[in-house]
Amino acid sequence: MTDNNFGRRLANRYELMDPIGQGSMGKVYLAEDMLLGGVPVAVKFLAQTLLNQQMNQRFMHEAMTCAQLGNNSMHVVRVTDYGVTDDEIPFYVMEYLKGKNLGQVIQPNPLPIPRFLDFIRQICLGLESAHKGIILNGQLVPIIHRDIKPSNILVTQSASVGELVKILDFGIAKLIQADNSEQTSSFMGTLAYASPEQMEGQELDRRSDIYSLGVMMYQMLTGSLPFRPSHNTFGGWYKAHCDQDPIPLDGLSPYGSLPKLLKDTIISCLAKDRSQRPSSVSDLLGNLAPLENRFGRSIDLGKQIRGTLQELPVVLRPAPPNDSEEDRFCRQQVWPKNKNTPVAEISFPKLLVMSNRQLPTLWAMLGAQEIDQRIGNTSSNNFLCVRNPYPMVLWVTAFYSKNQGPRWLSSYLDLKKNVNQKLIWHLGETGIYRVLFFAKEASNPFIDFRRLHVSLLQQKLLKEWVLMGRSIVPVGQPQDSKRVLRKELNDNLKPQMLMSFKAMHSDT
Repeated sequence: MTDNNFGRRLANRYELMDPIGQGSMGKVYLAEDMLLGGVPVAVKFLAQTLLNQQMNQRFMHEAMTCAQLGNNSMHVVRVTDYGVTDDEIPFYVMEYLKGKNLGQVIQPNPLPIPRFLDFIRQICLGLESAHKGIILNGQLVPIIHRDIKPSNILVTQSASVGELVKILDFGIAKLIQADNSEQTSSFMGTLAYASPEQMEGQELDRRSDIYSLGVMMYQMLTGSLPFRPSHNTFGGWYKAHCDQDPIPLDGLSPYGSLPKLLKDTIISCLAKDRSQRPSSVSDLLGNLAPLENRFGRSIDLGKQIRGTLQELPVVLRPAPPNDSEEDRFCRQQVWPKNKNTPVAEISFPKLLVMSNRQLPTLWAMLGAQEIDQRIGNTSSNNFLCVRNPYPMVLWVTAFYSKNQGPRWLSSYLDLKKNVNQKLIWHLGETGIYRVLFFAKEASNPFIDFRRLHVSLLQQKLLKEWVLMGRSIVPVGQPQDSKRVLRKELNDNLKPQMLMSFKAMHSDT
């Protein structure tokens, strides 16, 4: 059956492709962000059967919730835009994530304990961000997800952390406000994962999500649910959650016996009386901490990200020119004559636009003699990014020889500027850029260029940073982040790169 939305363009920007999923409130499409040159995004529409003022408001709340939470935690799907179509159907735009939901991951086999602990930590970090809340009308409003289950947890690949876990679908999330008149005693959620108080229509707090998380944790380790209802009906599940004890975990993991601490923690999450459960996901993580130490999978995300920065792509000698169309186009460039690009030893990035493609480049002005000496140097590049207080990328290219030492070419890229988003995205897509050298003497002629490569890990990171930059709300000024990056450059990155250069030249 033909989908009439294929090829449709929203807000003169998002071109719809194929349907890729169904959320609790509507359909999700793969789309391309034409403003950014075809960046893949996901667009979620409110189902036409739900079109009314109350559901429109709830849908907008879902978009607003994910926009703020995605800004606060990398473990919640990011929302970047919201709008209404010409025929008055609300939609919002979110990051496009390739991967499998948790149900698909555990379907063939339950998780071994190290991988389980890795996933649970990330899920808890996302839930913790939701439970802390979002700013609404100047007030901090906690969020209860109300539908934690494997199909609402996505496992994708990230260059910075390996397997990255994100919480999806806040379509029925509850905003906890003192004057919340929208609350209803009707059941909302998924029967197999709902807490006893959720089944009974009671007022909910974050411990309801912890109960649902306990059901999911049990399933992640065993491949089965902790309760067996007599009938797959509301009444059957009501009795299971409110009256049945969970089936003991002993002997259910295919990887052998489970530690007592792990079994006790999961059973505590499944307590009928919410006061007997962990009071917060922070407490839950604290309970699991000894297991993480024991199984050696305690993950420091900051160290992992720092680890990717140490995989420096060092090139001992330039690749021979192939006189391609792109190379010839670069040789035709002329140093701009304006107040923003003085005749001085400076460097700056620029996205060159050809008739059929765009080329990321770095322009550098040096003395003609130094260019002649540097053009054959060992080269390296790296990138640093901060999201707070202001999203900013530092792009560092370095040339090194024993006699001359290092020459650093550094550029700060404001991630809220469209021109920088495009340049960084193309750099991540192609993995290649050219350093164009211009002489500061005489008429500032173009001298030569070097073609440099970006590592695959960094390519993935660059594209992730662009998507992050589009959605994040700055809490400071660009100069604040520049100071942070400058200190990191001088204190850590330059010494690391210099050490790598010297190691490469130690035998030459």
